[in-house]
Amino acid sequence: MAEITAAAVKAFREKTGLPMMDCKRALTEAEGNEDLAMEILRKKGLAKMAEKMQERDTEEGTLAIYKADGVTAIVEVLCESAPVASNPDFLQLANDIAEVVAKSEEFTKVEDLMAQPSPSKAGLTLQGQLEELFNRIREVFRVTRFQKYTGKVASYLHHDKKVGVLLLLEEGCEDAGRDICMHIAAMRPEGLSETDIDSTIIENERRVQKELLDADPANAKKPENIKEKILNGRMAAFLAQKCLLSQEFVKDSSKTVGQYAKDAGLKITGFVHWILGK
Repeated sequence: MAEITAAAVKAFREKTGLPMMDCKRALTEAEGNEDLAMEILRKKGLAKMAEKMQERDTEEGTLAIYKADGVTAIVEVLCESAPVASNPDFLQLANDIAEVVAKSEEFTKVEDLMAQPSPSKAGLTLQGQLEELFNRIREVFRVTRFQKYTGKVASYLHHDKKVGVLLLLEEGCEDAGRDICMHIAAMRPEGLSETDIDSTIIENERRVQKELLDADPANAKKPENIKEKILNGRMAAFLAQKCLLSQEFVKDSSKTVGQYAKDAGLKITGFVHWILGK
């Protein structure tokens, strides 16, 4: 059996970033062959990761947005701890996944996506990149969702990378739409307009408001047509809080978002609002 020197173990550890004893055991098993030792570590790391995935929660992580050639992709990758969520290699993994989503065919399975070559790690797939990172950091990572959109898309990623917004446009400048993206992140509308709000929510709110109106002594004796106008006014206010285009624009309270969009030459067809883990 080939002698495994301390210098060889040290050099191998510097290449992998893994614990010294793990490196020594792998080199010993591989009889000094570094390529084989790397494969041994990869397989052991994958098995260990599968084991840990059954027992660990992933409540931290990052969102990543990638734009190129008229395509915008957004992905969510979860991890276990806040320090790892800001680790440069973890962020690179998320960005690489977003790039592949944007540049490749449509994927329905995470496994198919992760089998694609990594843009930043030559010779590795995205899965191999994830496994290599797991072997060094020993935290579980989960790719939980990904989506891409073709056409004009304004985007905003909050500084902590836990909130991401895409604004889908038929007309207008993407840069002008970024302020609306920031508005969405702050105000959390539930739909673009009334037609996007669940009808059961609207019906339930109308029933509650009617009951409150009927129970109010100040309105009890008013004609039905007057009470209907009051009810319609309350419902309009309720929907204005939930619908993006009706909301008061955060950067100019004299306008609704719809008015701001019109003035800016934007025709909005929809939006995507992701919050990490939700």
